Amino acid sequence: MRDSTTGDAHLVLDLALTVRHDGDGGVTDDLTGPAALTAWVHAHPDAFPTARRFVADEDHLTAVRDLRTLFAHAVRPGRPSPADAARLLPLPEALRRLNDAAARTPTVPVLEWPDGHGPVARRRPVPDRGHDLTAVLAQGAIAFLAGPDREHLRACHAPRCVRYFLKEHPRQEWCKPSCGNRARVARHHERHRRTG
Repeated sequence: MRDSTTGDAHLVLDLALTVRHDGDGGVTDDLTGPAALTAWVHAHPDAFPTARRFVADEDHLTAVRDLRTLFAHAVRPGRPSPADAARLLPLPEALRRLNDAAARTPTVPVLEWPDGHGPVARRRPVPDRGHDLTAVLAQGAIAFLAGPDREHLRACHAPRCVRYFLKEHPRQEWCKPSCGNRARVARHHERHRRTG
């Protein structure tokens, strides 16, 4: 498990980005089954100490997908991604599942004191214990959702986009420039359709 909030943010954003636009007006879920989840975990060896030995099953897949829907709650009062709007868990149930998952890997406090800075308390998994995938992701999600980055989380509402992103400057409205281009083209076509 990563210790830095930035690492946690990137990990949970990577998880959120496993749902994306498919290019044909639909939504693609990169986590199509246990094998796809296994490959995703293997692609994040720094976040999961036992990543190379991990093999996902259906229960892992369901739990990870449930965690992913918390992003829809985090962007409120804004609209969630269209990918999550139809399958959104009620917030109390989503929180119960998140907290239950996070509790499966016990952690211990660790004090770090970098040169030139004050001491910082962080939590690390108990040494020599198995690392539960959902627990690691849940702990990362908690760190992200309770941290300062949550205030910058947005759902991209460009046509056909279903991604979440961190707003990096006040005028940013979309997750990437191509989404901004699609939104401007759609507005242009809509104006001409109404006046034409």
